[in-house]
Amino acid sequence: MTKANRADEHAADRHDMIRVHGARVNNLKDVDVEIPKRRLTVFTGVSGSGKSSLVFGTIAAESQRLINETYSAFVQGFMPTLARPEVDVLDGLTTAITVDQQRLGADPRSTVGTVTDTNAMLRILFSRLAEPHIGPPGAYAFNVASVEASGAITVERGARRAEKVTFSRSGGMCPRCEGRGAVTDIDLTQLYDDSKSLREGALTIPGYSVDGWYGRIYTGCGFFDPDKPIAKFTKRELHDLLHKAPTKIKVEGINLTYEGLIPKIQKSFLSKDVDALQPHVRAFVERAVTFTVCPDCAGTRLNEGARSSKIEGRSIADVCAMQITDLAAWVRELADPSVAPLLTALGHTLDSFVEIGLGYLSLDRPSGTLSGGEAQRVKMIRHLGSSLTDVTYVFDEPTTGLHPHDIQRMNNLLLRLRDKGNTVLVVEHKPETIAIADHVVDLGPGAGAAGGAVCYEGDLAGLRAGDTVTGRHFDDRARLKDSVREPSGALEIRGADANNLHDVDVDIPLGVLTVVTGVAGSGKSSLVHGSVPPGEGVVSVDQSPIRGSRRSNPATYTGLLDPIRKAFAKANGVKPALFSANSEGACPTCNGIGVVYTDLGMMAGVATTCEECEGKRFQAAVLEHRLGGRDISEVLAMSVSEALEFFADGEARTPAAHRVLTRLSDVGLGYLTLGQPLTTLSGGERQRLKLATHMAEKGGIYVLDEPTAGLHLADVEQLLGLLDRLVDSGKSVIVVEHHQAVMAHADWIIDLGPGAGHDGGRVVFEGTPADLVAARSTLTGEHLAEYVGS
Repeated sequence: MTKANRADEHAADRHDMIRVHGARVNNLKDVDVEIPKRRLTVFTGVSGSGKSSLVFGTIAAESQRLINETYSAFVQGFMPTLARPEVDVLDGLTTAITVDQQRLGADPRSTVGTVTDTNAMLRILFSRLAEPHIGPPGAYAFNVASVEASGAITVERGARRAEKVTFSRSGGMCPRCEGRGAVTDIDLTQLYDDSKSLREGALTIPGYSVDGWYGRIYTGCGFFDPDKPIAKFTKRELHDLLHKAPTKIKVEGINLTYEGLIPKIQKSFLSKDVDALQPHVRAFVERAVTFTVCPDCAGTRLNEGARSSKIEGRSIADVCAMQITDLAAWVRELADPSVAPLLTALGHTLDSFVEIGLGYLSLDRPSGTLSGGEAQRVKMIRHLGSSLTDVTYVFDEPTTGLHPHDIQRMNNLLLRLRDKGNTVLVVEHKPETIAIADHVVDLGPGAGAAGGAVCYEGDLAGLRAGDTVTGRHFDDRARLKDSVREPSGALEIRGADANNLHDVDVDIPLGVLTVVTGVAGSGKSSLVHGSVPPGEGVVSVDQSPIRGSRRSNPATYTGLLDPIRKAFAKANGVKPALFSANSEGACPTCNGIGVVYTDLGMMAGVATTCEECEGKRFQAAVLEHRLGGRDISEVLAMSVSEALEFFADGEARTPAAHRVLTRLSDVGLGYLTLGQPLTTLSGGERQRLKLATHMAEKGGIYVLDEPTAGLHLADVEQLLGLLDRLVDSGKSVIVVEHHQAVMAHADWIIDLGPGAGHDGGRVVFEGTPADLVAARSTLTGEHLAEYVGS
């Protein structure tokens, strides 16, 4: 652009860059970047190089913080606290919409249809067209209960008088299961020991001990004798113990509400997602409660009225159970001018599902059962039809869980968002997606403390020609193995019919590396996890979230902290509990968290580094004790690689700690710091952390679910080496995977398909990678042949 043109340009048009100067979030080292607006920018680099810190922790976080500040103090009080990122200058920001891989909420009533608003459109459609007509859209909603009430209201028409009125609301909720589709059967023997009295501790429910608050309520309520064994209770007393409706009582001079054990358990335990419960409570629920399909609604969640109202012979439950590709075709056949705009909008949303590669789902699929990649693509659907422009969309590895065949479709969607005038920022490792970028930012050169710098910024041609890790490995292609291992046996699967599987018979060879592949939704996970359940001799490692608080870190999760604490205690002649930030050694000001949370009432709370311990989490006296010249906080600040060297020999030599650290290094987590909170790990890092923990188990079969998720091209080679070592040590490794490098390295491939949903669920190929490439008989075969250059 010439100077003359620049002078004619409107001042508002000059803000064409997002400028970041001096970013220091996590491991970033004063990073300066200029990101073009209304373009597609891909951020790449090895795992732990600082990509997420720059994109999510700096740019998206500051955009969200600035938007939150526009709300009133009252509204901000209900929002999460966001501190300003550590950055000198950050300008040119637009509204950022983050589309990450966090699992969708696992509320029992949350489904694919409810999270995408597709259910809402279907309910309106049925309220207009369905016969017999049963009421407004709420009458078809499984999360709206039917209500009837009557009473008197005072009316003034000249003279005041009371009039009797009735109120009713038609809802579609099944009254038996309350819209959950499943009912619970509680095993009473797990609630109490009937040979004991309440005062002797008959209740065996977590939190209901005799000395606890609930125990005191049940012993002091006065409805039964607390010294009489439950086996001798009358029918009335047993009913009051188990089922009594909420009743006002007074215990120890305090007014309380008494409620029977079963409704109490249903409210406190069963109304929540089982996986979100504390481990000991979850164990109790799994032991005491059986979940079965509701006999009244057959799992549809709807009452009889909603099930009886139909369009073209189909109820709303029937259409929600249809595969979305079939549902989209059914909607296109409906032609009623009175709802034409609604049908157009509904058809567009359903087509978005198909376009994004989720046409194999059904709308009644519980949202908590979606994988991280599926959840991210479901969130994308909301944005595809959005009229917003000049928005910054931030994606976290959108190709996760996608077969090479589906990656092209994802690329087209990213380009469509860009072409609407949006800025698209993508954290990604797959070369197919890096190839479509207008601008590439490569971070590194290493991970953790060795990363956090911009190694390259520019176009793709410059990246390829450059000498960065990503540039050097960009055109890497794994080659087919010259020879494959011979299996030592086979795991026979017969008549597998979970989800979309069509009575699959297949033999999974043992003693080799087996890769199960196929397009997204073809039935891979249904086959592997349904037929090879974790248990005796089987170690299953998936990408589900690791349960833990902000106190949890790799050292606590892997059990590494125990030998470290003992080594410190032995070297200093004190007890191990001093070296725990959750126990005696914790800083009293922040209780061992390292930060102090200040609640500012109506204003948003603030998290500040603890002034007492300066974020080290321990009392000053504890930090005087050393091992190998380091205190406990310095050890927790080490990366796995540093700690591996530190505990190998000398005064700090600790074989038990060294063994755990070796496993962490083997799975490619050498850059993680021992004290990094688990909440900051990506899905791929979580899986590799679990794998490192499980490698100590005596399992004969390892089942891995997409272990390459979140891995840089350079790290995949290290993972293949790890898989080889597992097989060579006598293990059988079964991997569900889309990455062509892992397929090429396999001894045996089982390919499912040919399509997704009911178009999949069949074995379309089983054999060696070389045979698959030679035959090119499936989508996977074509893409693998192209990848290895055959």
